Amino acid sequence: MDCLNNSAMKTLLYILFFVSVFSYAQEKYLTKTGELNFEASVPSFEEVAAKNNSVTAIINTENGEIAVLVLIKGFRFKNALMEEHFNENYAESTKFPKAIFEGKIENLSIENIQGSFKINGNLTFHGVTNTIKEIPVKVNKTDNKITISGSFKLLASDYKIEIPKIVRNKIAEDVNVRFSFELLKK
Repeated sequence: MDCLNNSAMKTLLYILFFVSVFSYAQEKYLTKTGELNFEASVPSFEEVAAKNNSVTAIINTENGEIAVLVLIKGFRFKNALMEEHFNENYAESTKFPKAIFEGKIENLSIENIQGSFKINGNLTFHGVTNTIKEIPVKVNKTDNKITISGSFKLLASDYKIEIPKIVRNKIAEDVNVRFSFELLKK
């Protein structure tokens, strides 16, 4: 009987250990359907804009760390030829299939998870990594969901994207990027 109680006690301790580890891991929120848009339009010319609805993002609410993965071929344009040119000539998505952002939402914690914040981190795109500072974001939490949204600008030249002379006046050098992630408790 003591052996059974000892065994039951060990089982209970293992269960409590795994529940505590599992509870700790639950401070992460994840999405695989985040939205990322960019626009590099110039007035009076055709819109240069794309949307990607299959962005993966994960956030750790314990420390504010965030990671985002974007598959470049997931961007959709209104014009199929523009999408082809983007993938083949600009982003070179076969050679550089993804963009990755790794950073931190400053001052975010479990106790302070709603409101306006700033993100700092590194963005790798087209084989180039640059530091992005102070991206303004809105963070909202309801039940088991966190919504993060924001926008920032970057320069195509900072990522070694060359815009040919023939279309240079039709595509902006400044690229406006907007994102929105609905992350669920992992």
